[in-house]
Amino acid sequence: MGVISVSIDSIAAGGDGVGRSNGLVVFVPRTAPGDVVTAQISGKGHFARGALRSIVSPAPVRIDPPCPHYTRDSCGGCQLQHMTYASQLAAKQMIIRDSVQRIGKRIIDAPPIERSPEEWRYRTKLTLAMRRHGARWIAGLHPYDDPSRIFPLADCPITDRRVVAAWREVMEADAYFPDATELRGSVRITSGGPTLVMMGGQSWAARDQFSAAVPSISAVWWEPADDKPRRLLYDKRQQRDPSASFAQVNQEMAEILRAYVLDRARSFEPRTVIDAYAGAGHIAIALSEQGARVTAIELDPDASAWSASKLAEPSRAIQARVEDALPGLLPADLVILNPPRAGVDSRVTDTLEAEVGHVRGVIYVSCNPATLARDLSRLPSYRIESVHAFDMFPQTAHVETVCDLRPAGESA
Repeated sequence: MGVISVSIDSIAAGGDGVGRSNGLVVFVPRTAPGDVVTAQISGKGHFARGALRSIVSPAPVRIDPPCPHYTRDSCGGCQLQHMTYASQLAAKQMIIRDSVQRIGKRIIDAPPIERSPEEWRYRTKLTLAMRRHGARWIAGLHPYDDPSRIFPLADCPITDRRVVAAWREVMEADAYFPDATELRGSVRITSGGPTLVMMGGQSWAARDQFSAAVPSISAVWWEPADDKPRRLLYDKRQQRDPSASFAQVNQEMAEILRAYVLDRARSFEPRTVIDAYAGAGHIAIALSEQGARVTAIELDPDASAWSASKLAEPSRAIQARVEDALPGLLPADLVILNPPRAGVDSRVTDTLEAEVGHVRGVIYVSCNPATLARDLSRLPSYRIESVHAFDMFPQTAHVETVCDLRPAGESA
């Protein structure tokens, strides 16, 4: 469609700048609100994707990104390094508001947002793609404009230096990787030291040699290809929390968010709570210690077993899919939802709708404004009491949102 000049007005959910030109809505990565740019565009109908060609007039919020990979390699791990932190926060507030209004058909103001205690070096976990490159391997991330390619990662300034150091040790032991041409790996810092989840390959004959070659790695799991069960190869830690299971990567911000959720939960004075997508059960354990009878639902077996070992009766942990378990567990005073980016299964919202008379409230913790908004549209019998945002992922377009829902018939 050619090259056009366009003024950027806002940031879309994925981090692209959004502008309009002659009735055409144009999405241009690496642009900021207030930029005037030229872009090579392509697309159909009223929407177009643009590749940035030049910045005619930079926005006041535009800054030089500090990470060389961001510009040199078009790294897709971050989307907003070229914007001031204050403008990133403002963009995320608008992303949430616009998603809830456009997709969820609910009118809300831009929610308040909690800034991260750290803008850099906050990630305590880093997942990289690995590919065989001649006799050695490379580990890195994908360019945002070419997800089939991997560039070697030298450093990641949003990631804890201990994670980066552990990754360097792992890559020095690449002669002992699983038998494969492509792998993925995830290094996480825990109280007992760095841990690794290796993903891919059908066999790993040299796993003992690998373990000996990475002395600083405290625990290693292997997830073979073809959805075979995850295996724990060794764990030298005294406190063996489920490090291979999901956990927030920004620990300081996660504590702030958890304290907020607990405060909202206490406002219901609940006697019975269902903590759905409970992970290792941090919220469930805290509420049970305060006297509530909590049922924690989690599919991951390691995380579910961990929370089961910490919950005192009559609270309990159930390893199951939320959509399968929830119908048999209601009524409850409070339901907490903390799903992955895909949001909740429609059977979950169907159940909550059918049981609205037997639920006093729902606290929905979301990492994806679009799926949060979709799920809100499936819950017309609940009104929004409050929405609060948390910047769990500075320099990226991702944002956490906590939405407090009450039955629509209940007085405010």
